[in-house]
Amino acid sequence: MLIVVDENDNQIGECEKMETHEKWLLHRAFSLLIYNKKWELLIQKRADCKYHSPWKWANTCCSHPNNWELIENAIHRRLDEELWFDTNMLKKTEFIYNSDVWMWLTEHEYLHVYEWVYDDVVIPNPEEVSDYKWVSIDFIKDDMNKNPDSYSTRFLIMFENHFDKLFK
Repeated sequence: MLIVVDENDNQIGECEKMETHEKWLLHRAFSLLIYNKKWELLIQKRADCKYHSPWKWANTCCSHPNNWELIENAIHRRLDEELWFDTNMLKKTEFIYNSDVWMWLTEHEYLHVYEWVYDDVVIPNPEEVSDYKWVSIDFIKDDMNKNPDSYSTRFLIMFENHFDKLFK
């Protein structure tokens, strides 16, 4: 169940995940940006079993908190589930975005963005992540221009519409 919110991130209900994405309901979500000491961003390629955006590059970790879960706890949970490590984090910003993502599915999210520096072992869970790499922001910017279909919609929107808030 996802947390359905208003434009101020106040919970107004909950809805099943697929239904939320089919009905364009505004819901709470998060993204985590992890950098190494060289200020390279850890990006992951979504596993082929993901219900939308399989095989696409995305930011380090992104998902939705459960109805009973604080955002920070959800980030720790998903980071451990996807990349088998945990770390501290600091809130960077929040914003609303919406987009078609695949076939009849949409994203309409109140997105909370966090970041941190981590320079240790990353072991991707193959059920969640098919590949990962550390890349410079310049590399991502250039590659997104050349290969936009290789990236998840959320990551493209973060980069195109919120670059100054997130990556500078």
